[in-house]
Amino acid sequence: MKIAIIGYGKMGKMIEQIAISRGHEIVSIIDQDNQQDYDSPEFASADVAIEFTNPTAAYGNYLKAFAKGVKVVSGSTGWMKDHGDDVRRMCTEEGKTLFWASNFSVGVAIFSAVNRYLAKIMNGFPQYEVTMEETHHIHKLDAPSGTAITLAEEIVDNIDRKTGWAKGTLTAPDGTVSGTDGVAADQIAIDSIRRGEVPGIHTIKYDSEADCITITHDAHSRKGFALGAVLAAEYAKDHSGLLTIGDMFKF
Repeated sequence: MKIAIIGYGKMGKMIEQIAISRGHEIVSIIDQDNQQDYDSPEFASADVAIEFTNPTAAYGNYLKAFAKGVKVVSGSTGWMKDHGDDVRRMCTEEGKTLFWASNFSVGVAIFSAVNRYLAKIMNGFPQYEVTMEETHHIHKLDAPSGTAITLAEEIVDNIDRKTGWAKGTLTAPDGTVSGTDGVAADQIAIDSIRRGEVPGIHTIKYDSEADCITITHDAHSRKGFALGAVLAAEYAKDHSGLLTIGDMFKF
């Protein structure tokens, strides 16, 4: 398979290594300093482009890839509020293909399935209050993380007493805490921590007077995310529309 890489940071470089190890060809690498390569025949030859950039660049990258008829796999978060409806329309009405996930880790896909199952059980036990905490490296721009939001939305879908999520506290790299630790009773509080080079830790806690139940996913490195993105590209090559992890993994 021919793959283009959009965004050549740590994730982009790891995706390159894993894609090559799985027998794929990298035909184009686009970063901030060579945006003109979107117009190159090499980019247009790609079966799939894998995009990991930032909330402000992601949507524009999708449009440029779609204009060349290239399918996109993207792990960029923070763009959906402003552009989600437009992207859904392009994928459902205009024949474009975007495989998007807030987290491509196989482990997170399994963790997500556990999260949904536990939430269904906890719907019948209102004495347990659910909260979330996510920790990421200091370079991450959005908070809460896209993965935390996805996990929270899964809980909301399965617990009748919760109608949405809300930002809790944000602990900055220097230890400064902002935000609030008081959210409405029908909201799930998501606290965020930014420190070091943490790839990603997500913790969901159900607390009661009697006891506490906690589930955690702790990423050791970005390798799991990169492998998942390449697996998603392999899947997207033969599928179309707006694709998600749920399409690829039937848990």
